[in-house]
Amino acid sequence: MAANVSAVEDPIVKQLQEYTTCDVSDALVKLKIHNGGFLPGITMWSPQRQDGPTKIVGPVYTVQYAPLDDERPKWPNHYIDSVPAGAVVFVTSNPVTSNALYGGLMSTRAKACGAVGSVIDGRFRDLQEQKDLTYPVFARDVGTTPPGPLFKVVAVNEPVKVCNDAQDIVIHPGDYLIGDVNGVVVLPKGLAEQALPLMAKQVEADSKMAVAIQNGMTFAEASKKFRS
Repeated sequence: MAANVSAVEDPIVKQLQEYTTCDVSDALVKLKIHNGGFLPGITMWSPQRQDGPTKIVGPVYTVQYAPLDDERPKWPNHYIDSVPAGAVVFVTSNPVTSNALYGGLMSTRAKACGAVGSVIDGRFRDLQEQKDLTYPVFARDVGTTPPGPLFKVVAVNEPVKVCNDAQDIVIHPGDYLIGDVNGVVVLPKGLAEQALPLMAKQVEADSKMAVAIQNGMTFAEASKKFRS
């Protein structure tokens, strides 16, 4: 992708719209990313709770929270005012906290900026407000307490590490985040062009398998015929 192509014009985003998070993970497994880029424990909360056709696809815009005593200075401006159009906002903290990292006003501004959704590696709040905005939010859970008493933003649009379920995933700015009812997957930018043809091939094979199985073929037979 050329450097001057915006997120809303990105042809890879357009192609990814055709695939589910499961399709993306299948392709990444074939590329030896054994966790398939899956971010465990993060599910859809808005505009519906684990229901509906909501899908978000876009380059990631990362936000890192850390404790107030972290040696890094607090980010001088509010990160939400710099969200690029077409981006997916990704907010995380190290260490984890029971305080909510994100709220309704953040989504109000993100939506106004043209963001396609937000993924919170932690808790968020103002659930009804999020739903009323019909703005996509994926998160680990809900909460009520803001981050300010304990945490501060220390980095924006820099690589962040997600550590959970015995796996470490580093998310870089510009990597693609895909979210749907199945969960959230990160597709490294450098693998996108290799992964897309694998997705197309897998979806075609699985569609043929489904028809064959419905017509009486066993799964093993169909797999051998269409996936080999």
